[in-house]
Amino acid sequence: MHTIDAVDLFCGAGGLTAGLLKTGISVRAGYDIDRNCEYAYKTNNGAEFVAESVESAKVGDVAAWYRDGRVKLLAGCAPCQPFSTYNQGRDTSTDRKWPLLYSFEELIKGIKPELVTMENVPDVTKHKVYVDFVKGLEDEGYHIWAGTIHCIDYGLPQQRRRHVLLASKFGPIAMIPKTHAGKPVTVEQAIGHFPKLEAGGCDPKDPLHRAATLTPTNLERIKRSTPGGTWKDWPEWLRAPCHRKSSGKTYPSVYGRMRHDEPGPTMTTLCYGFGNGRFGHYDMKQNRAISLREAATLQSFPETYQFMPPQEITFKAVGRMIGNAVPVRLGEIIGLSIQRHLEEFATDRK
Repeated sequence: MHTIDAVDLFCGAGGLTAGLLKTGISVRAGYDIDRNCEYAYKTNNGAEFVAESVESAKVGDVAAWYRDGRVKLLAGCAPCQPFSTYNQGRDTSTDRKWPLLYSFEELIKGIKPELVTMENVPDVTKHKVYVDFVKGLEDEGYHIWAGTIHCIDYGLPQQRRRHVLLASKFGPIAMIPKTHAGKPVTVEQAIGHFPKLEAGGCDPKDPLHRAATLTPTNLERIKRSTPGGTWKDWPEWLRAPCHRKSSGKTYPSVYGRMRHDEPGPTMTTLCYGFGNGRFGHYDMKQNRAISLREAATLQSFPETYQFMPPQEITFKAVGRMIGNAVPVRLGEIIGLSIQRHLEEFATDRK
């Protein structure tokens, strides 16, 4: 393994950092404005947490984290909301998150790391800020690989697509080949071993393995839901008023149970709620949404990962950290791609 020092911008709860650490990359610090993430980031990863916006971060301060004689990696996964399909057709140009890629670019130009990586939603490529970002890297002499990957091809038990960019001063770089092509990890393989819970229940041995409560109506709905089915399978009287209208009939992907034999849906910040997507447990004997621990596992966080002190855990706060995180497995694949690239570079120089 090569001696690489990394700084993780927009680090959140530490998904990317945790993945890079698994590949031998030393992540020195993470930057994020959300102080709720500090406990998770520091407790699990042993790196420093800097509660500061990337917009206000100084080149000298970020550069100071790197040690002499080490390859420098600067990672940045800017918030994806302005680029998501959810916001298509909306004017997001005034969103304060919009210019963050430009701030990231300015830090790259000032620090001049040998390696850069970023990830975002696939639609980021449709925006001028991304085009400008790539051109800025090319102007700085970086070799760039960029592409949208299907995370199930790399062992993530979740239907998530992400756009990944890798850049190197050393030479051409690329993602490693698919590790699970045609062999996706299923929901049951990922979370089937967890203790059974009822809605509103909590595992006494793991405070994060807790399921949200359900109203009597939603309890009746999930009892009548089959894995892979939709609310269209319910009797008319159980359907939500919005779904009884013709305009609501095109939204079948809420109030659903996952299938045991397929990867799960994309984890969102509301992944703990039965009505927020296909987050109902696949087991017909467990009439509940997935627990926070199960959601974190589908994001490939280790089962020992702690997000908040047990007495402070809330569904909203932890769900936000889980849904916004870079999956740990994706961070690991990025790290392995970087390590392979440096091995190839070292071989070429011999």
